[in-house]
Amino acid sequence: MSHPTILYSTQGAVALVTLNRPEALNSFTRAMHEELWAALDRIEADKSIRALVVTGAGRGFCAGADLSQFDLEPGPDLIRRASPGPVIEKAFNPTARKLQALRVPTVAAVNGVAAGAGASLAMSCDLAVAASGASFIQAFSKIGLVPDAGGSWFLVKRLGLARALGCAMLGDKLSAKDAKEQGLIWDVAPEGQDCVEAAMKLAQRLAALPTEALVQTRRLLRAAASNDLDAQLDDELATQIALGATHDYIEGMTAFREKRPPQFKGE
Repeated sequence: MSHPTILYSTQGAVALVTLNRPEALNSFTRAMHEELWAALDRIEADKSIRALVVTGAGRGFCAGADLSQFDLEPGPDLIRRASPGPVIEKAFNPTARKLQALRVPTVAAVNGVAAGAGASLAMSCDLAVAASGASFIQAFSKIGLVPDAGGSWFLVKRLGLARALGCAMLGDKLSAKDAKEQGLIWDVAPEGQDCVEAAMKLAQRLAALPTEALVQTRRLLRAAASNDLDAQLDDELATQIALGATHDYIEGMTAFREKRPPQFKGE
Protein backbone atom coordinates (compact mmCIF):
# COMPACT_ATOMS: atom_id res chain seq x y z
CA MET A 1 0.00 0.00 0.00
CA SER A 2 1.17 3.53 -0.72
CA HIS A 3 1.90 5.68 2.30
CA PRO A 4 -0.35 8.66 3.08
CA THR A 5 0.87 11.89 1.52
CA ILE A 6 -0.87 13.97 4.19
CA LEU A 7 -0.51 13.27 7.92
CA TYR A 8 -3.11 14.56 10.36
CA SER A 9 -2.86 14.83 14.13
CA THR A 10 -4.15 17.06 16.91
CA GLN A 11 -2.69 18.62 20.02
CA GLY A 12 -5.55 19.95 22.09
CA ALA A 13 -7.45 22.48 19.98
CA VAL A 14 -4.73 22.65 17.29
CA ALA A 15 -4.64 20.43 14.20
CA LEU A 16 -1.26 19.62 12.64
CA VAL A 17 -1.24 18.77 8.93
CA THR A 18 2.06 17.50 7.53
CA LEU A 19 2.86 17.25 3.82
CA ASN A 20 4.38 13.79 3.60
CA ARG A 21 6.38 13.28 0.40
CA PRO A 22 9.84 14.07 1.80
CA GLU A 23 11.58 12.16 -1.00
CA ALA A 24 10.15 14.76 -3.44
CA LEU A 25 10.45 17.81 -1.15
CA ASN A 26 6.70 17.45 -0.57
CA SER A 27 5.86 18.49 -4.11
CA PHE A 28 2.16 18.09 -4.83
CA THR A 29 0.48 15.37 -6.81
CA ARG A 30 -3.24 15.55 -7.49
CA ALA A 31 -3.85 12.78 -4.97
CA MET A 32 -1.97 14.81 -2.36
CA HIS A 33 -4.31 17.77 -2.90
CA GLU A 34 -7.28 15.48 -2.37
CA GLU A 35 -5.82 14.15 0.88
CA LEU A 36 -5.20 17.72 2.04
CA TRP A 37 -8.81 18.68 1.23
CA ALA A 38 -10.01 15.74 3.31
CA ALA A 39 -7.92 16.97 6.25
CA LEU A 40 -9.30 20.49 5.89
CA ASP A 41 -12.83 19.08 5.75
CA ARG A 42 -12.13 17.29 9.04
CA ILE A 43 -11.22 20.61 10.60
CA GLU A 44 -14.36 22.25 9.24
CA ALA A 45 -16.48 19.49 10.81
CA ASP A 46 -14.66 19.25 14.16
CA LYS A 47 -15.64 22.30 16.23
CA SER A 48 -13.11 21.38 18.91
CA ILE A 49 -10.33 22.40 16.50
CA ARG A 50 -9.64 26.13 16.68
CA ALA A 51 -6.34 26.54 14.81
CA LEU A 52 -4.28 24.75 12.15
CA VAL A 53 -0.53 24.33 11.59
CA VAL A 54 0.71 23.17 8.16
CA THR A 55 4.28 21.88 7.76
CA GLY A 56 6.38 19.55 5.64
CA ALA A 57 8.10 16.25 6.41
CA GLY A 58 11.85 15.97 5.92
CA ARG A 59 14.12 18.78 4.85
CA GLY A 60 11.69 20.77 2.71
CA PHE A 61 8.36 22.51 3.24
CA CYS A 62 6.99 22.19 -0.28
CA ALA A 63 8.53 22.37 -3.77
CA GLY A 64 5.24 23.22 -5.47
CA ALA A 65 3.89 20.98 -8.20
CA ASP A 66 5.46 17.60 -8.91
CA LEU A 67 6.70 18.27 -12.44
CA SER A 68 6.88 14.56 -13.18
CA GLN A 69 3.08 14.71 -13.43
CA PHE A 70 3.30 16.83 -16.58
CA ASP A 71 3.38 14.95 -19.89
CA LEU A 72 6.26 16.50 -21.83
CA GLU A 73 6.99 13.55 -24.12
CA PRO A 74 7.50 14.72 -27.73
CA GLY A 75 4.67 13.79 -30.03
CA PRO A 76 1.14 14.68 -31.02
CA ASP A 77 -0.92 17.01 -28.82
CA LEU A 78 2.10 18.08 -26.75
CA ILE A 79 0.71 21.55 -25.98
CA ARG A 80 -2.48 20.15 -24.49
CA ARG A 81 -0.72 17.36 -22.58
CA ALA A 82 1.91 19.67 -21.10
CA SER A 83 -0.49 22.49 -20.16
CA PRO A 84 -0.30 23.60 -16.51
CA GLY A 85 -3.90 24.81 -16.71
CA PRO A 86 -5.75 21.69 -15.51
CA VAL A 87 -3.61 21.10 -12.42
CA ILE A 88 -3.89 24.77 -11.43
CA GLU A 89 -7.64 24.92 -11.98
CA LYS A 90 -8.52 21.56 -10.43
CA ALA A 91 -5.89 21.26 -7.68
CA PHE A 92 -3.88 24.31 -6.61
CA ASN A 93 -6.66 26.90 -6.88
CA PRO A 94 -9.12 24.85 -4.81
CA THR A 95 -6.40 24.29 -2.19
CA ALA A 96 -5.69 28.03 -1.92
CA ARG A 97 -9.40 28.82 -1.68
CA LYS A 98 -10.00 26.18 1.00
CA LEU A 99 -7.13 27.44 3.15
CA GLN A 100 -8.18 31.07 2.80
CA ALA A 101 -11.78 30.26 3.75
CA LEU A 102 -11.03 27.85 6.60
CA ARG A 103 -13.12 28.56 9.70
CA VAL A 104 -10.02 28.66 11.96
CA PRO A 105 -6.75 30.64 11.90
CA THR A 106 -3.89 28.97 10.04
CA VAL A 107 -0.12 28.95 10.62
CA ALA A 108 2.53 27.64 8.21
CA ALA A 109 5.60 26.08 9.83
CA VAL A 110 8.10 26.46 6.99
CA ASN A 111 10.74 23.89 7.91
CA GLY A 112 12.79 24.14 4.70
CA VAL A 113 12.58 25.36 1.14
CA ALA A 114 9.21 26.69 -0.05
CA ALA A 115 9.44 26.93 -3.83
CA GLY A 116 6.93 28.01 -6.44
CA ALA A 117 3.42 27.03 -5.41
CA GLY A 118 4.97 25.81 -2.15
CA ALA A 119 5.70 29.44 -1.29
CA SER A 120 2.12 30.27 -2.29
CA LEU A 121 0.91 27.57 0.09
CA ALA A 122 2.83 29.16 2.97
CA MET A 123 1.40 32.56 2.07
CA SER A 124 -2.12 31.08 1.90
CA CYS A 125 -1.88 30.62 5.66
CA ASP A 126 -2.66 33.56 7.92
CA LEU A 127 0.75 33.51 9.62
CA ALA A 128 4.02 31.77 8.81
CA VAL A 129 6.92 30.83 11.08
CA ALA A 130 10.07 29.68 9.29
CA ALA A 131 13.08 27.71 10.43
CA SER A 132 16.23 29.81 10.42
CA GLY A 133 17.57 27.82 7.45
CA ALA A 134 14.34 27.92 5.42
CA SER A 135 14.09 29.78 2.13
CA PHE A 136 11.49 31.00 -0.35
CA ILE A 137 11.91 30.83 -4.11
CA GLN A 138 9.68 32.09 -6.91
CA ALA A 139 10.93 29.68 -9.56
CA PHE A 140 8.25 30.27 -12.18
CA SER A 141 10.20 32.63 -14.44
CA LYS A 142 12.86 29.95 -14.86
CA ILE A 143 10.36 27.63 -16.56
CA GLY A 144 8.47 30.25 -18.56
CA LEU A 145 5.49 30.64 -16.24
CA VAL A 146 4.08 33.14 -13.73
CA PRO A 147 3.44 32.82 -9.97
CA ASP A 148 0.29 30.80 -9.40
CA ALA A 149 -1.78 29.25 -6.58
CA GLY A 150 -2.35 32.85 -5.48
CA GLY A 151 1.32 33.77 -5.57
CA SER A 152 0.92 36.88 -7.72
CA TRP A 153 -1.72 38.19 -5.30
CA PHE A 154 0.01 37.24 -2.06
CA LEU A 155 3.40 38.63 -3.11
CA VAL A 156 2.04 42.11 -3.80
CA LYS A 157 -0.08 42.13 -0.63
CA ARG A 158 2.85 41.12 1.56
CA LEU A 159 5.88 42.68 -0.10
CA GLY A 160 4.57 45.63 -2.10
CA LEU A 161 4.91 45.90 -5.88
CA ALA A 162 8.64 46.65 -6.14
CA ARG A 163 9.79 43.70 -4.05
CA ALA A 164 7.12 41.42 -5.50
CA LEU A 165 8.41 42.15 -9.01
CA GLY A 166 11.97 41.44 -7.96
CA CYS A 167 11.08 38.12 -6.35
CA ALA A 168 8.83 36.98 -9.17
CA MET A 169 10.90 38.07 -12.15
CA LEU A 170 14.41 37.26 -10.91
CA GLY A 171 13.52 34.07 -9.04
CA ASP A 172 16.25 34.61 -6.46
CA LYS A 173 16.23 32.70 -3.17
CA LEU A 174 14.90 34.69 -0.22
CA SER A 175 16.27 33.66 3.18
CA ALA A 176 14.01 33.25 6.19
CA LYS A 177 15.59 36.33 7.80
CA ASP A 178 14.96 38.47 4.72
CA ALA A 179 11.45 37.05 4.34
CA LYS A 180 10.63 38.25 7.85
CA GLU A 181 12.25 41.66 7.38
CA GLN A 182 10.37 42.22 4.11
CA GLY A 183 7.02 41.12 5.51
CA LEU A 184 6.56 37.85 3.65
CA ILE A 185 6.28 35.86 6.92
CA TRP A 186 5.47 36.61 10.54
CA ASP A 187 8.52 35.21 12.31
CA VAL A 188 11.68 33.08 12.21
CA ALA A 189 12.24 30.45 14.89
CA PRO A 190 15.45 31.00 16.88
CA GLU A 191 18.53 29.13 15.68
CA GLY A 192 18.30 25.51 16.76
CA GLN A 193 14.61 25.68 17.65
CA ASP A 194 12.10 23.50 15.82
CA CYS A 195 9.88 25.80 13.75
CA VAL A 196 6.96 23.36 14.13
CA GLU A 197 7.20 23.71 17.90
CA ALA A 198 7.25 27.50 17.53
CA ALA A 199 4.29 27.41 15.14
CA MET A 200 2.32 25.11 17.45
CA LYS A 201 2.84 27.52 20.37
CA LEU A 202 1.61 30.37 18.18
CA ALA A 203 -1.39 28.31 17.05
CA GLN A 204 -2.21 27.42 20.65
CA ARG A 205 -2.34 31.14 21.44
CA LEU A 206 -4.71 31.66 18.52
CA ALA A 207 -6.82 28.66 19.57
CA ALA A 208 -7.43 30.25 22.98
CA LEU A 209 -8.80 33.44 21.39
CA PRO A 210 -12.32 34.07 20.02
CA THR A 211 -12.14 32.11 16.76
CA GLU A 212 -14.95 33.84 14.88
CA ALA A 213 -13.55 37.28 15.72
CA LEU A 214 -10.13 36.23 14.38
CA VAL A 215 -11.61 34.91 11.14
CA GLN A 216 -13.69 38.05 10.65
CA THR A 217 -10.61 40.18 11.36
CA ARG A 218 -8.81 38.26 8.61
CA ARG A 219 -11.67 38.86 6.19
CA LEU A 220 -11.88 42.59 6.94
CA LEU A 221 -8.16 43.16 6.54
CA ARG A 222 -8.17 41.40 3.17
CA ALA A 223 -11.16 43.46 2.04
CA ALA A 224 -9.52 46.75 3.05
CA ALA A 225 -7.33 46.89 -0.05
CA SER A 226 -10.30 46.96 -2.42
CA ASN A 227 -12.85 48.82 -0.26
CA ASP A 228 -13.07 52.57 0.08
CA LEU A 229 -13.40 53.93 3.62
CA ASP A 230 -17.20 54.17 3.54
CA ALA A 231 -17.55 50.54 2.43
CA GLN A 232 -15.06 49.43 5.09
CA LEU A 233 -16.89 51.35 7.81
CA ASP A 234 -20.16 49.70 6.81
CA ASP A 235 -18.52 46.27 6.77
CA GLU A 236 -16.98 46.84 10.19
CA LEU A 237 -20.38 47.87 11.57
CA ALA A 238 -22.17 44.83 10.20
CA THR A 239 -19.43 42.55 11.48
CA GLN A 240 -19.45 44.05 14.95
CA ILE A 241 -23.22 43.66 15.16
CA ALA A 242 -22.95 39.99 14.17
CA LEU A 243 -20.09 39.33 16.62
CA GLY A 244 -22.04 41.13 19.33
CA ALA A 245 -24.43 38.18 19.33
CA THR A 246 -21.72 35.58 20.00
CA HIS A 247 -20.82 33.82 23.23
CA ASP A 248 -17.21 34.99 23.01
CA TYR A 249 -18.16 38.68 22.84
CA ILE A 250 -20.34 38.44 25.94
CA GLU A 251 -17.70 36.37 27.73
CA GLY A 252 -14.90 38.75 26.76
CA MET A 253 -16.79 41.83 27.96
CA THR A 254 -17.94 40.11 31.15
CA ALA A 255 -14.45 38.85 31.95
CA PHE A 256 -13.02 42.34 31.37
CA ARG A 257 -15.54 43.87 33.77
CA GLU A 258 -14.91 41.14 36.34
CA LYS A 259 -11.13 41.48 35.94
CA ARG A 260 -10.60 37.76 35.16
CA PRO A 261 -9.18 35.85 32.19
CA PRO A 262 -11.86 35.14 29.57
CA GLN A 263 -12.83 31.56 28.71
CA PHE A 264 -13.54 31.68 24.99
CA LYS A 265 -15.29 28.79 23.24
CA GLY A 266 -14.91 29.81 19.61
CA GLU A 267 -18.66 30.42 19.48
